[in-house]
Amino acid sequence: MTADIDEFETVAGDFLRADPVRNTVLLTVVASLKTSGATTYSDTPPYFGWYADSEVRAAFLRTPPMPAIVTDAPAGAARELVEVLDGAPGLHAPTATARAFAQAWHAANGHEPKTASQRRLFRLVDLTPPHPAPKGRARLVTDVDRDLLVEWFAAFGIDVGEPRADAARAVDRRLENGELLLWELDGVPVSMAGVTTPIAGVTRVAPVFTPAGLRGRGYAGAVTAALSRRGLDAGHEVILFTNIANPTSNALYQRLGYRPIGDWTELDLA
Repeated sequence: MTADIDEFETVAGDFLRADPVRNTVLLTVVASLKTSGATTYSDTPPYFGWYADSEVRAAFLRTPPMPAIVTDAPAGAARELVEVLDGAPGLHAPTATARAFAQAWHAANGHEPKTASQRRLFRLVDLTPPHPAPKGRARLVTDVDRDLLVEWFAAFGIDVGEPRADAARAVDRRLENGELLLWELDGVPVSMAGVTTPIAGVTRVAPVFTPAGLRGRGYAGAVTAALSRRGLDAGHEVILFTNIANPTSNALYQRLGYRPIGDWTELDLA
Protein backbone atom coordinates (compact mmCIF):
# COMPACT_ATOMS: atom_id res chain seq x y z
CA MET A 1 0.00 0.00 0.00
CA THR A 2 1.12 3.55 -0.66
CA ALA A 3 -0.17 7.10 -0.95
CA ASP A 4 2.77 7.95 -3.23
CA ILE A 5 1.75 7.80 -6.89
CA ASP A 6 5.37 7.80 -8.07
CA GLU A 7 6.14 4.76 -5.93
CA PHE A 8 3.03 3.03 -7.24
CA GLU A 9 3.95 3.74 -10.85
CA THR A 10 7.52 2.59 -10.30
CA VAL A 11 6.41 -0.73 -8.82
CA ALA A 12 3.21 -1.46 -10.78
CA GLY A 13 3.60 0.60 -13.95
CA ASP A 14 5.11 -2.15 -16.13
CA PHE A 15 2.43 -4.60 -14.98
CA LEU A 16 -0.34 -2.16 -15.91
CA ARG A 17 1.12 -1.18 -19.28
CA ALA A 18 1.64 -4.85 -20.22
CA ASP A 19 -2.12 -4.98 -20.86
CA PRO A 20 -3.28 -1.38 -21.46
CA VAL A 21 -6.67 -2.52 -22.79
CA ARG A 22 -7.80 -4.46 -19.72
CA ASN A 23 -6.11 -1.98 -17.39
CA THR A 24 -7.45 1.07 -19.20
CA VAL A 25 -9.42 2.66 -16.35
CA LEU A 26 -6.67 2.38 -13.78
CA LEU A 27 -4.07 3.68 -16.24
CA THR A 28 -6.12 6.73 -17.21
CA VAL A 29 -6.87 7.62 -13.58
CA VAL A 30 -3.16 7.40 -12.74
CA ALA A 31 -2.34 9.61 -15.73
CA SER A 32 -4.91 12.21 -14.66
CA LEU A 33 -3.56 12.24 -11.11
CA LYS A 34 -0.01 12.66 -12.41
CA THR A 35 -1.01 15.52 -14.68
CA SER A 36 -3.54 17.39 -12.55
CA GLY A 37 -2.55 16.48 -9.01
CA ALA A 38 -3.87 14.40 -6.13
CA THR A 39 -7.08 16.42 -5.88
CA THR A 40 -8.08 15.79 -9.51
CA TYR A 41 -11.15 13.79 -8.51
CA SER A 42 -11.84 15.05 -4.99
CA ASP A 43 -10.19 16.86 -2.12
CA THR A 44 -9.42 13.55 -0.40
CA PRO A 45 -6.05 12.11 -1.51
CA PRO A 46 -6.03 8.79 -3.39
CA TYR A 47 -4.26 5.64 -2.27
CA PHE A 48 -2.78 2.70 -4.17
CA GLY A 49 -1.78 -0.92 -3.75
CA TRP A 50 -0.32 -3.93 -5.51
CA TYR A 51 -0.04 -7.68 -4.94
CA ALA A 52 3.22 -9.45 -5.72
CA ASP A 53 5.20 -12.61 -5.25
CA SER A 54 8.25 -12.71 -7.50
CA GLU A 55 6.51 -10.07 -9.63
CA VAL A 56 3.43 -7.86 -9.53
CA ARG A 57 0.26 -9.89 -10.10
CA ALA A 58 -2.47 -7.30 -9.41
CA ALA A 59 -2.96 -3.64 -8.58
CA PHE A 60 -5.66 -1.27 -7.40
CA LEU A 61 -6.29 2.36 -6.63
CA ARG A 62 -9.00 4.35 -4.93
CA THR A 63 -9.87 8.03 -5.28
CA PRO A 64 -12.31 8.67 -2.40
CA PRO A 65 -15.27 8.83 -2.39
CA MET A 66 -15.29 6.62 -5.49
CA PRO A 67 -15.12 2.79 -5.46
CA ALA A 68 -11.77 1.07 -5.76
CA ILE A 69 -10.57 0.14 -9.26
CA VAL A 70 -8.93 -3.30 -9.39
CA THR A 71 -7.13 -5.21 -12.12
CA ASP A 72 -7.36 -8.92 -12.85
CA ALA A 73 -6.13 -10.61 -9.67
CA PRO A 74 -5.40 -14.06 -8.27
CA ALA A 75 -7.63 -15.40 -5.50
CA GLY A 76 -5.06 -14.64 -2.81
CA ALA A 77 -5.08 -10.99 -3.77
CA ALA A 78 -8.87 -10.87 -3.51
CA ARG A 79 -8.72 -12.17 0.06
CA GLU A 80 -6.14 -9.61 1.13
CA LEU A 81 -8.03 -6.84 -0.65
CA VAL A 82 -10.98 -7.35 1.69
CA GLU A 83 -8.82 -6.11 4.56
CA VAL A 84 -7.43 -3.02 2.84
CA LEU A 85 -10.77 -1.92 1.36
CA ASP A 86 -12.67 -1.95 4.63
CA GLY A 87 -14.72 1.27 4.53
CA ALA A 88 -14.70 1.64 0.74
CA PRO A 89 -18.18 2.01 -0.82
CA GLY A 90 -17.51 -0.39 -3.66
CA LEU A 91 -15.16 -2.08 -6.07
CA HIS A 92 -14.91 -2.11 -9.87
CA ALA A 93 -13.02 -5.06 -11.36
CA PRO A 94 -13.05 -7.70 -14.09
CA THR A 95 -15.99 -9.97 -13.32
CA ALA A 96 -13.90 -13.01 -12.31
CA THR A 97 -11.94 -10.86 -9.84
CA ALA A 98 -15.12 -9.27 -8.54
CA ARG A 99 -16.63 -12.70 -7.91
CA ALA A 100 -13.55 -13.87 -6.02
CA PHE A 101 -13.63 -10.68 -3.96
CA ALA A 102 -17.36 -11.13 -3.24
CA GLN A 103 -16.70 -14.64 -1.92
CA ALA A 104 -13.84 -13.40 0.25
CA TRP A 105 -15.99 -10.50 1.48
CA HIS A 106 -18.79 -12.89 2.41
CA ALA A 107 -16.38 -15.15 4.28
CA ALA A 108 -14.97 -12.21 6.22
CA ASN A 109 -18.14 -10.20 6.86
CA GLY A 110 -21.01 -12.67 6.63
CA HIS A 111 -22.92 -11.03 3.79
CA GLU A 112 -22.74 -10.87 -0.01
CA PRO A 113 -21.87 -7.57 -1.70
CA LYS A 114 -24.57 -6.32 -4.06
CA THR A 115 -23.91 -6.01 -7.79
CA ALA A 116 -24.24 -2.32 -8.59
CA SER A 117 -23.62 -2.57 -12.33
CA GLN A 118 -22.13 -4.78 -15.03
CA ARG A 119 -20.19 -3.43 -17.97
CA ARG A 120 -18.75 -4.87 -21.15
CA LEU A 121 -15.46 -3.78 -22.68
CA PHE A 122 -15.39 -3.43 -26.47
CA ARG A 123 -12.49 -3.03 -28.91
CA LEU A 124 -12.93 -1.26 -32.26
CA VAL A 125 -12.21 -3.80 -34.98
CA ASP A 126 -13.68 -2.39 -38.20
CA LEU A 127 -15.12 1.14 -38.05
CA THR A 128 -18.46 1.34 -39.87
CA PRO A 129 -19.93 4.88 -39.64
CA PRO A 130 -23.72 5.22 -39.56
CA HIS A 131 -25.37 5.10 -42.98
CA PRO A 132 -27.18 7.21 -43.71
CA ALA A 133 -25.45 9.69 -41.43
CA PRO A 134 -27.64 12.17 -39.53
CA LYS A 135 -27.57 15.78 -40.56
CA GLY A 136 -24.92 17.92 -38.95
CA ARG A 137 -21.20 17.71 -38.35
CA ALA A 138 -18.63 16.95 -35.67
CA ARG A 139 -16.39 19.62 -34.18
CA LEU A 140 -13.97 19.98 -31.31
CA VAL A 141 -15.29 21.73 -28.22
CA THR A 142 -14.03 25.16 -27.16
CA ASP A 143 -14.13 27.14 -23.92
CA VAL A 144 -17.40 28.68 -25.14
CA ASP A 145 -19.03 25.26 -24.70
CA ARG A 146 -17.97 24.88 -21.06
CA ASP A 147 -21.30 25.64 -19.36
CA LEU A 148 -23.19 23.30 -21.67
CA LEU A 149 -20.61 20.55 -21.16
CA VAL A 150 -20.82 20.85 -17.37
CA GLU A 151 -24.60 20.46 -17.63
CA TRP A 152 -24.25 17.45 -19.92
CA PHE A 153 -21.56 15.77 -17.80
CA ALA A 154 -23.82 16.09 -14.74
CA ALA A 155 -26.79 14.70 -16.69
CA PHE A 156 -24.66 11.80 -17.98
CA GLY A 157 -23.67 10.92 -14.41
CA ILE A 158 -27.34 10.76 -13.42
CA ASP A 159 -28.20 8.68 -16.49
CA VAL A 160 -25.59 6.03 -15.67
CA GLY A 161 -26.40 6.01 -11.97
CA GLU A 162 -23.19 7.78 -10.93
CA PRO A 163 -24.17 11.34 -9.97
CA ARG A 164 -21.06 13.48 -9.72
CA ALA A 165 -20.39 16.65 -7.80
CA ASP A 166 -17.23 17.36 -9.82
CA ALA A 167 -18.67 17.78 -13.33
CA ALA A 168 -16.97 21.15 -13.75
CA ARG A 169 -13.63 19.71 -12.70
CA ALA A 170 -13.99 16.86 -15.20
CA VAL A 171 -14.97 19.21 -18.02
CA ASP A 172 -12.04 21.55 -17.36
CA ARG A 173 -9.64 18.61 -17.52
CA ARG A 174 -11.14 17.40 -20.80
CA LEU A 175 -11.12 20.90 -22.32
CA GLU A 176 -7.46 21.31 -21.44
CA ASN A 177 -6.58 17.99 -23.07
CA GLY A 178 -8.75 18.41 -26.19
CA GLU A 179 -10.64 15.19 -25.52
CA LEU A 180 -14.21 16.09 -26.50
CA LEU A 181 -16.18 16.31 -29.74
CA LEU A 182 -19.65 17.74 -30.28
CA TRP A 183 -22.12 16.84 -32.99
CA GLU A 184 -23.94 19.99 -33.98
CA LEU A 185 -26.96 20.64 -36.17
CA ASP A 186 -27.33 24.10 -37.69
CA GLY A 187 -24.72 25.36 -35.23
CA VAL A 188 -26.49 23.90 -32.18
CA PRO A 189 -24.78 21.09 -30.18
CA VAL A 190 -26.97 17.97 -30.02
CA SER A 191 -24.59 15.26 -28.76
CA MET A 192 -21.10 14.81 -27.35
CA ALA A 193 -18.44 12.15 -27.05
CA GLY A 194 -15.07 12.13 -25.33
CA VAL A 195 -11.92 10.04 -25.25
CA THR A 196 -9.19 9.48 -22.72
CA THR A 197 -5.62 10.58 -23.33
CA PRO A 198 -3.83 7.73 -25.16
CA ILE A 199 -1.70 5.49 -22.93
CA ALA A 200 0.48 2.72 -24.36
CA GLY A 201 -1.29 3.17 -27.69
CA VAL A 202 -4.83 2.81 -26.29
CA THR A 203 -7.57 5.42 -25.99
CA ARG A 204 -11.03 4.85 -24.47
CA VAL A 205 -14.27 6.50 -25.63
CA ALA A 206 -16.09 8.06 -22.64
CA PRO A 207 -18.49 9.65 -22.08
CA VAL A 208 -21.10 9.59 -24.87
CA PHE A 209 -24.21 11.68 -24.19
CA THR A 210 -27.26 13.00 -26.03
CA PRO A 211 -29.99 14.96 -24.20
CA ALA A 212 -33.15 12.93 -23.74
CA GLY A 213 -35.23 14.98 -26.17
CA LEU A 214 -32.72 14.49 -28.99
CA ARG A 215 -32.14 10.74 -28.74
CA GLY A 216 -33.02 8.21 -31.42
CA ARG A 217 -31.80 10.40 -34.28
CA GLY A 218 -28.35 8.92 -34.78
CA TYR A 219 -26.35 11.76 -33.24
CA ALA A 220 -24.56 9.60 -30.64
CA GLY A 221 -23.50 7.08 -33.26
CA ALA A 222 -22.26 9.82 -35.58
CA VAL A 223 -20.19 11.66 -32.98
CA THR A 224 -18.77 8.38 -31.64
CA ALA A 225 -17.80 7.32 -35.15
CA ALA A 226 -16.11 10.68 -35.77
CA LEU A 227 -14.19 10.42 -32.50
CA SER A 228 -13.25 6.81 -33.22
CA ARG A 229 -11.92 7.80 -36.64
CA ARG A 230 -9.68 10.43 -35.01
CA GLY A 231 -8.26 7.77 -32.72
CA LEU A 232 -7.60 5.32 -35.55
CA ASP A 233 -6.02 8.01 -37.73
CA ALA A 234 -3.67 8.82 -34.86
CA GLY A 235 -2.61 5.16 -34.75
CA HIS A 236 -4.35 4.30 -31.49
CA GLU A 237 -6.34 1.26 -30.46
CA VAL A 238 -9.86 2.46 -29.55
CA ILE A 239 -11.97 0.83 -26.84
CA LEU A 240 -15.07 1.60 -24.80
CA PHE A 241 -17.30 0.27 -22.01
CA THR A 242 -21.05 -0.19 -22.19
CA ASN A 243 -23.62 -0.98 -19.54
CA ILE A 244 -24.69 -4.58 -20.17
CA ALA A 245 -28.22 -3.65 -19.07
CA ASN A 246 -28.52 -1.11 -21.92
CA PRO A 247 -29.29 -3.04 -25.13
CA THR A 248 -29.49 0.17 -27.18
CA SER A 249 -25.89 1.23 -26.60
CA ASN A 250 -24.58 -2.33 -26.91
CA ALA A 251 -26.23 -2.70 -30.31
CA LEU A 252 -25.12 0.76 -31.44
CA TYR A 253 -21.44 0.22 -30.77
CA GLN A 254 -21.45 -3.19 -32.40
CA ARG A 255 -22.98 -1.62 -35.53
CA LEU A 256 -20.07 0.85 -35.50
CA GLY A 257 -17.58 -2.04 -35.52
CA TYR A 258 -16.82 -2.57 -31.82
CA ARG A 259 -16.49 -6.15 -30.59
CA PRO A 260 -16.75 -7.40 -26.96
CA ILE A 261 -13.62 -8.62 -25.18
CA GLY A 262 -14.63 -8.97 -21.52
CA ASP A 263 -17.01 -8.09 -18.69
CA TRP A 264 -16.49 -5.97 -15.58
CA THR A 265 -18.59 -5.78 -12.41
CA GLU A 266 -19.03 -3.04 -9.83
CA LEU A 267 -19.86 -4.23 -6.32
CA ASP A 268 -21.68 -2.19 -3.69
CA LEU A 269 -20.00 -2.78 -0.33
CA ALA A 270 -22.14 -0.44 1.74
